[in-house]
Amino acid sequence: MKPTKEQLKNYGRFHLVDPKELDGLDEYAEWLESILHNPCNVWERDGEEFLIEIRQFVDRLNGLKIEIYPNEHAPPHFHVKSPTIDASFTIEECALLQGNIDNGNYRKVKFWYKSAKPLLIDVWNNTRPTNCVVGKYEDA
Repeated sequence: MKPTKEQLKNYGRFHLVDPKELDGLDEYAEWLESILHNPCNVWERDGEEFLIEIRQFVDRLNGLKIEIYPNEHAPPHFHVKSPTIDASFTIEECALLQGNIDNGNYRKVKFWYKSAKPLLIDVWNNTRPTNCVVGKYEDA
C-alpha cells in the first residue's frame, strides 16, 4: 500500500512524493524544501534524473562512524566504519553480519548498542523508502 502525500509529509519524507501528485505552488515549495533538507541526492542515468536517499549518520564512537543506509536488505542492521573497519551488525542483537572488527572495537560497539538500540530502531524506521522490501523494524 503506497503512503499518501499526508503520510509522507507527517513522517518527514515529503521529498519522496511524485511531483505529478503535487497541487499548487505551496506544495511544490514544500517539496523542494524537503529535497534540500533531507539526506538525498539527485542522480542521472541514461538522461533521466531520479532522487536517491543517502546513508543516515547515527553516531560517532571513538573514531567509529555508525550509519544506516536506506533501501537495505534484511535483516535490519547498521554499519560501523573507520579507516580500518567496515562491518555491519544486526539491530536485533548487535550480531556481526559481515566485515571485520577487532575485539576491542567490537566490545565498544556492543557497549554503545545497549543504550543506543532505540535510536537505531528510530533511524532505521525513519529512513525506510516507501518501496523498501525490508520495511520497518518492530522490537520484539
